[in-house]
Amino acid sequence: MASRVLSGTSRPGGSTGLWGRIRGDVDCVFQRDPAARTRFEVITAYPGVHAVIGHRLAHALWQHGWRYPARLLSHLCRMVTHIDIHPGARIGARFFIDHGCGVVIGETAEIGDDVTLYHGVTLGGTSWNPGKRHPTVGDGVVIGAGAKILGPIRIGAGVRIGANSVVIQDVAPDMTVVGIPGREVLPLNQRRITPQGIDLDHHLMPDPVGKALACLLDRVHTLEARLEMASPSPGEDPECRSCVDECVSLQGSDMAPGRAPDLQKTTH
Repeated sequence: MASRVLSGTSRPGGSTGLWGRIRGDVDCVFQRDPAARTRFEVITAYPGVHAVIGHRLAHALWQHGWRYPARLLSHLCRMVTHIDIHPGARIGARFFIDHGCGVVIGETAEIGDDVTLYHGVTLGGTSWNPGKRHPTVGDGVVIGAGAKILGPIRIGAGVRIGANSVVIQDVAPDMTVVGIPGREVLPLNQRRITPQGIDLDHHLMPDPVGKALACLLDRVHTLEARLEMASPSPGEDPECRSCVDECVSLQGSDMAPGRAPDLQKTTH
């Protein structure tokens, strides 16, 4: 994944070059958004597409050393689309930002092919030091609304990240991640994939914390049942019998076995 992003090439059969990438960004909208109707509508009324096209141009300027014009173009795109993509970020083919408002992608972020982002997603850094400080996202990843991917971590190919998750460590390929901090909860063989190859069953997102609490409650109930079956009745408790015998030996015949000791007699 990273080698394709860094080299600027697409997967076999895909378009290469700046304008080929832009055509791919427009065409992929029809596969991932059922609301898209015409190419003219996508080009003129989709802020996510505008942001990606603006980034392609700004990134080309950035690579040729035109750093200030690249930053200025990126800033103008942000004013229009409310999507902030640093011109230094490296983005693969057929990249789609659905709705788009509030998306932030940092300078050293790397994104593979066929990645889908929803509104409010952040690919952010966790350090002020120069160098690699933003995530690397594999091919075919879907990142839900409001998710935060922080630091120079790697997100494997085919990963699905649930809405509002906060991911701060590497994720294996084909896993589903949910929660704060993000936890891997659902492998590929347990997911329902659409004919387009995308899993959008957000309403079926598992809750790892809730599942852990349910298992803990079941375990407590089982242990309580076993303890109740194993415990003797109060009249047969060996500790109770030894206590009564000791009291009887102190009081002689004044107390029958099983009766409570006379505290006044035992204290004199």
